[in-house]
Amino acid sequence: MSLQIKTFNNQSGGGNAFYKAVTHPLSADKARELLGNLKTGPVAIYDPLGQIDSFAEFFPLNGIEIIGYFVQDTEQVGKDWNGNKAHPVTALKESVCKNIFVAAFDATRFVDHIKLFTPPATRILSLDALRLPDAMLSDRRTYCANLNFATNFAFFRDSEGHHTKIVTTNYWSNYGSIAPRMWCYLIDGAGKKLAEWFETLPAANASIVFDSAEIRARYNLPEFTGQLFLQTVGAAGHDIVKYALDTYGDDATMLSCTHDANAWPANHYAGLPAPTDDETVVLWLQNSHPREIPAGEIGLNLMGSDKIIYLDKKIPPYGTYKLDVAELLPKARWPQQIEIQAGKNFVRPRYEITTKSNGHMRIAHPNVEREDLKPDPKLAELGGLLGKLFILPAPILPLDRYTSIALPTPMATGQKHLPVKALIYDARGKLALEHKFGNLKRSDSVALEINEILAGKKLDGGYGHLEIIYDFDAGVEADGWLHALFRYHDRTSGHAAETSFGAHVFNTVLTYKNEPQSYAGRAPGLSTRLFLRVGAKPYDTMCHLIYPASLPWHPTSDTVLALHSSEGKEIAKKTVRIACGGSLLWKVSEIFTEDQLKNAGTAPYVIIRDTTCRLFGYHGLLSADKAFSLDHMFGF
Repeated sequence: MSLQIKTFNNQSGGGNAFYKAVTHPLSADKARELLGNLKTGPVAIYDPLGQIDSFAEFFPLNGIEIIGYFVQDTEQVGKDWNGNKAHPVTALKESVCKNIFVAAFDATRFVDHIKLFTPPATRILSLDALRLPDAMLSDRRTYCANLNFATNFAFFRDSEGHHTKIVTTNYWSNYGSIAPRMWCYLIDGAGKKLAEWFETLPAANASIVFDSAEIRARYNLPEFTGQLFLQTVGAAGHDIVKYALDTYGDDATMLSCTHDANAWPANHYAGLPAPTDDETVVLWLQNSHPREIPAGEIGLNLMGSDKIIYLDKKIPPYGTYKLDVAELLPKARWPQQIEIQAGKNFVRPRYEITTKSNGHMRIAHPNVEREDLKPDPKLAELGGLLGKLFILPAPILPLDRYTSIALPTPMATGQKHLPVKALIYDARGKLALEHKFGNLKRSDSVALEINEILAGKKLDGGYGHLEIIYDFDAGVEADGWLHALFRYHDRTSGHAAETSFGAHVFNTVLTYKNEPQSYAGRAPGLSTRLFLRVGAKPYDTMCHLIYPASLPWHPTSDTVLALHSSEGKEIAKKTVRIACGGSLLWKVSEIFTEDQLKNAGTAPYVIIRDTTCRLFGYHGLLSADKAFSLDHMFGF
């Protein structure tokens, strides 16, 4: 069963702020009080915007005596709503209700419109009872403006020697935000509030850091594993809180990095790996809503299988449940992959893998599985215009130390086959090998071990990258939503890291739908602006930049690495050039001097800027020879 709510629309590229408004942690108690008031007598529901069902998904109307359902849209008149015939709101004057519930925010104008039809001595209630204080709104004129709900959830833990750190910058002030603040709401595993506070944001571009160990000490909190809800007050330009999330431990057995949670719940997630015999895989299920998730609503199935095993446990509002995937799928083994039946109950979840033999732990995330995509037969005909078309690039870490693995992952419910191949390039962009996966069935899980297929062949530079692309000689079923999981093992430390992402069209002026993707303005996106947080000592920071091109583009990049201080000031910069089709693996300690890093303060970062081409990047932390982390990068 899925929640019948509208969250994110892939066609419009936007989210539904009404959903965020009714599920906000500060609105839940107000909504329950509103329901109590509606139980005082017969209720007529006026639903001018068709939002009552979405509200009732989180706050059921049980126990309320509903004696009429009224609408504004004449096309809705006569239709059935929960056993009630929809009447025109002009018929409201004939009602014998005691309460009228206007199912809308900013309800004053709707109330004014129906004064002529309101029975005498009738109390009018609306969703404005749920409103946040005006001081928490970026746009006070339109309550459900997206900028009023510039929010996100983050996995947040400080327990058993394990810690989390969120790093971002004040990018809102670059878009005109004046004196923005961050409202922070820390929730424990049972869904209860641990702490609530406002964080005054620093100047434009300055670093913002939330460290679980510091926050726990600040508020004298017990150990916790839960969620940190973040809301930017006074936002401009962006209605999503983007961040890098590091998980680290008191020893080197825990180190990983991931990124923002994608603030819109989805029905399905995919790309969750099954464990090896030496691993435990835990899926952290974190309820994003003020509604309890009933038992039997969350399920797992092997990719390509219709047999879904459901979790027979309840998860409280905003609560966290630690699900060992072996609890539901005890026989699942790597490289099998698992599909998550989420029912729009949570934003993109995290999974945590523990290696039993050495105790090392890492965290990564599945991805949103699209329901709205269908194969496009035209894609197979566009090679002459768009070359490689969609490219999914990923690092091949130095072969003398690391093992690199790629696992294609279906990421749309309509994908029955994946005709793909892998191209392996050295650092200078020279093609070293082509591997054909063939036309993979949805149920196939084929992990490609790069070191093995190279069979001892060395890459010029010692490292490189691979590109997974469509292979139209194997099949023509393609929709552009091409994904894979990339796993890396450090043979020195025994630590591992993994990340997953999707394909894009890169570096061609010709466009296909919204590709090459542009984060500001219309496609094509042909420039780069990536954020790289710099780890505090004893960690070094690494970055692997890849220059993929669907068609030949500029022979080399013109890439500036700019070190910024905690206050957002540029401290130093260096220009590097990456060959088209090649990559560059570098460390912050190799690019910038010790004095420059010292002058950058306690939370510096690097902005990677290129106005000539679109690069794709991966970042991570290095803990000497003990552990490392890796994930793909993002920009503002």
